[in-house]
Amino acid sequence: MIDLPLLLAFVAAAAVLAITPGLDTAIVLNTAVANGKRSACLAATGVGLGCLVWGAAVSVGLAAVLQTSQTAYTIVKYLGVLYLLWLGIGLLLRPRNTCPANLPVSRQGGVQAFAKGLTANVLNPKVGVFYLTFLPQFVPPGASVAGYSLLLASIHVLLSMVWFGLLIVATLPLSQFLAKPATIRVLDRLTGGIFVTFAAKLAV
Repeated sequence: MIDLPLLLAFVAAAAVLAITPGLDTAIVLNTAVANGKRSACLAATGVGLGCLVWGAAVSVGLAAVLQTSQTAYTIVKYLGVLYLLWLGIGLLLRPRNTCPANLPVSRQGGVQAFAKGLTANVLNPKVGVFYLTFLPQFVPPGASVAGYSLLLASIHVLLSMVWFGLLIVATLPLSQFLAKPATIRVLDRLTGGIFVTFAAKLAV
């Protein structure tokens, strides 16, 4: 069961989140600059796979919580409201001037690039917390929580991979544009607005 307006809302939000500069973007850009397009593609693949690992784990966990108790599932969703509000208000009031994930450029092979992208996400619990708080509000009533949550996580990863592909193709101009303080502030405020909007929607 697919709620098309809800799905389109998720796609729009996930697209903005995908292009917001962060650790994943820094890994792909730095790999592209230091090692070329092939290694950057492998780093992006590792990033995507790491996100899917968390997406699968969160999907199974949400389904298990729902099977145990509808009340517990509701509690998880409202904890998500608080978390999204906290993130959103923080980004609106204190947008960054620089991306904190400026990594040193270093030579590395394709396998190392893939491993860096994978471990950066698998070992980052913030990815799981984000999926745990963001995905439930886009699961329509009557849909399989596990299956639909994994679908949403996969869409987010797909959008991220498309964005990484654009970054790799146009590494220099896009990296310079994304590094501008004004760009980072605009994207942070836009992301913060999305978080607050969907937190309010979920609360209501």
